[in-house]
Amino acid sequence: MSNIAVVGTDTGIGKTVVTAGLVGRLRNEGVDAVGVKPCQTGHPPDDDAGFVREACDDEAAGVCGRYLGPALAPEVAADEADEELSYDEVRDFCATELDAAEVGVLEGIGGLRVPLAEGREVVDLVADLGVPAVVVSRSGLGTLNHTALTVEALERRDVPVRGIVLNEYEGASVAERTNPAVLEEMTGHEVATLPPSDLSDPAAAVDLAADLPRYVDIA
Repeated sequence: MSNIAVVGTDTGIGKTVVTAGLVGRLRNEGVDAVGVKPCQTGHPPDDDAGFVREACDDEAAGVCGRYLGPALAPEVAADEADEELSYDEVRDFCATELDAAEVGVLEGIGGLRVPLAEGREVVDLVADLGVPAVVVSRSGLGTLNHTALTVEALERRDVPVRGIVLNEYEGASVAERTNPAVLEEMTGHEVATLPPSDLSDPAAAVDLAADLPRYVDIA
C-alpha cells in the first residue's frame, strides 16, 4: 500500500474534503488510513485534522503536527506569533505518522509554494517525504493555468502525480465543462470532478469520495 499527498493550487480549494473522503473510504474498507496535517494555521477555528476525524467518526483518523493562531502561511504565522517552527520537526512528524499508518494521506497547506519553515516550502516537504500526489483545483475559469503550473512544479521535483480533482464542479459554464478534457490533454493526467459539498457536514466528504478514482493501491 502506498501513502499519498493531497495538494492544492491554492488555499480553500478543497484539499480537506478530498483528504477526509479518501481516508474515510479506506477506513470503511478496513484499511488503517490516517490523514496527516503537517501544520494548521488559523487555529482556532480552523482544524483540518479535526474535520477528518469528524468525517470518519474516529479520533485516530487525523493528526496534526503543530497548531498556530494566525491565519497565514506557517512560516509567517510562526513569526507573527513569535514561535519557533522547525522544518526538520515538521518533516520528521509527518514521516513518523506516514510510516505508522497502513496508508497515510498527507494534506498540504495552501498551494505548493507556501512558506512552511526555515525557508522551505510545501513542495519541499512533499518531495522530501517521497510520496505521490493528487492535485485539487477549482473547476472554473483560470484553473488551466494554476493546475498545469502545479503539476509542472511537482514533476520538476520528481513527485509522481496520480491525478487531478476539480472540486465544486457543476458544469454551469463553458469553462467548467471543457476544463477536464483540456487539463487531461495539457498534463497527461486523469481528471476527476467533485460536486459542491456542505462543509458543515464532514461525513458527507466520505460519500463524495466514493466516485473518485482509486489513487491508493490497496491490493
